[in-house]
Amino acid sequence: MGLSGIGIPGLILILVIALIIFGPSKLPEIGKAFGKTLKEFKKATQDLTDDTKTEQKQAITETEKTDSGKKA
Repeated sequence: MGLSGIGIPGLILILVIALIIFGPSKLPEIGKAFGKTLKEFKKATQDLTDDTKTEQKQAITETEKTDSGKKA
């Protein structure tokens, strides 16, 4: 299901629970840490995707070279 399945009431409930558990003074620090972690995760995911695409392109290029060598 993902974050889009939570909805506004669910997000408000999570925020209220976090506010009760951590208090108003810690909440900005936790939000900042969460944001930084999410940013790093997205970057790592993008890097992995880019690496996979690069490897696929290399494999296709090598296959085309091999196939063209057999035809000649």
